[in-house]
Amino acid sequence: MNNVRVRLIIAGVVQGVWFRESTRRHAQSLGIAGWVRNCSDGTVEIVAEGPLDQVKKLIQWCNHGPPAAKVDRVQVIEESWRGEFDVFYISR
Repeated sequence: MNNVRVRLIIAGVVQGVWFRESTRRHAQSLGIAGWVRNCSDGTVEIVAEGPLDQVKKLIQWCNHGPPAAKVDRVQVIEESWRGEFDVFYISR
């Protein structure tokens, strides 16, 4: 299995629009583990680990997010696979 890890920084109108919960649900449906959190600069940060094809689907979804979101930019940072997560959760 070709597992990967990415860190995503999503900018735009992405806080207060159910972005974190929608991301959690979508990632779980794809079998991806990791976390999502709001950042103090108004962005949303995601760390996702899983099969390459499923992570690519999550990245595609993040380009629009839930219906109330307005995504301006998704920064994708590739990281080394660690396999440190069992589930996908909302981090505080």
